[in-house]
Amino acid sequence: MSVLDIVLWPDAGLSTQCVPVDAITPELEQLIADMFDTMYAAQGRGLAAPQVGRTERIFVFDANWKSGVPSPVVCVNPEILSVSEQRVEGEEACLSIPGVPMKIYRASEVTLRWTDARGMYTESFSGAEAVIVQHENDHLDGIVIYDRQAQGGVQ
Repeated sequence: MSVLDIVLWPDAGLSTQCVPVDAITPELEQLIADMFDTMYAAQGRGLAAPQVGRTERIFVFDANWKSGVPSPVVCVNPEILSVSEQRVEGEEACLSIPGVPMKIYRASEVTLRWTDARGMYTESFSGAEAVIVQHENDHLDGIVIYDRQAQGGVQ
């Protein structure tokens, strides 16, 4: 496992739509392990493939590791199925835009479907996890927090 270089904005790769993953190969499993190493080393709570120069629809996150209760999640080909109407305002940071937190409005709850090496999942997330899921899924669609700020911070 290794720590990868994080792509910094305004790199064009951060504005690129990612492509679906056909199969989870040993190479992708290594990428996922490296993404976790990179996220933890950078003190982040989420990391998407384009942030390490890749175009696969993959992101990883761990909303609780900083509080001492790791709960790593791998999302391959994630799809947000629904978002709540209620919005929450929060300050978001991005590993690809270091030192520039922004106020963003996000849905307070989301339902996500994704796969990993063990199968397919559908789960609802709220709180910090909902924000992280939306932020990382945005990266897979070529959207960064600057883009959300241009929309008045609203998703």
